[in-house]
Amino acid sequence: MSEGEHVRGGASAHGTTHRTAHGATRGTALVARVRSGLGRTVGRRPRRPGSRAWRVGTPVVLVLCGSLLAVSAARSQGTDLRPGRYPDVASLVRAESQSYEALRQRVQDLNGQVAELAAGVDDPEVARLQQRTERLRSPAGLAPVRGPGVTVTLSDSPLEVDRESGIDERWFVVHQQDVQAVVNAMWRGGATAVTIQGQRVVTTTAIKCEGNSITIQGVPYPQPYVISAVGDQSSLESALTSDSYVRGYVQQSQDPAVRIGWGMRRDEVRAPAYDDVLRLSYAKPVA
Repeated sequence: MSEGEHVRGGASAHGTTHRTAHGATRGTALVARVRSGLGRTVGRRPRRPGSRAWRVGTPVVLVLCGSLLAVSAARSQGTDLRPGRYPDVASLVRAESQSYEALRQRVQDLNGQVAELAAGVDDPEVARLQQRTERLRSPAGLAPVRGPGVTVTLSDSPLEVDRESGIDERWFVVHQQDVQAVVNAMWRGGATAVTIQGQRVVTTTAIKCEGNSITIQGVPYPQPYVISAVGDQSSLESALTSDSYVRGYVQQSQDPAVRIGWGMRRDEVRAPAYDDVLRLSYAKPVA
């Protein structure tokens, strides 16, 4: 039994040794193949589709963009290549001014046609109304007036005046109330016609401050402001010098710390007819 065991044990050992050696051989071959595959995987990265195109195309695109920017900068020379995005204010103002002048001329032409047609109407009532209209044209400012009068000039304080002296800065600038005070004093002095910057003043004339200028009938004018009146010169001068507001203005013009501009002289004044559109607003009685 022991020999048989020995034989079986030996056979078993021999068989086990044979199988182990054979398995080791196969395992060694498998490890070699795996290592060979790993070597190929690590040593050579698999190519992705289009990777070469990206490596070549990206620098080309960047070069083209830089070239376009360089050409645009050279062509623009510091200016906007698309100026149409921003409105040309100066051209717009000129165009609107030309349109306004054309419309005003059209109004004058139509008024002339109306006057001609009205003169050709043979009707006593129309004739009476025309005579009344002619009498009111001059007081309304619709007819030119010329004669002796007085001219007043208002201007801002000179630049050399010390504006850091603590005086209110508004004292150094001509305001709309200054112009209005002079105009009102002239009317009280018996003026038959008044002009500001050559424009005829009528009942609907608006005087307003707009920034550092004064607008008259919507048109801005810079200083100095020239105000003229037709009438008795002595009466006009007396009305101006006796007005409390104007007198205070004159005192500031004589103050070395303010020196606001003031001038008054006798003059031969020519007041043109008012040639703008009359916009009348009036109240109606409630029934």
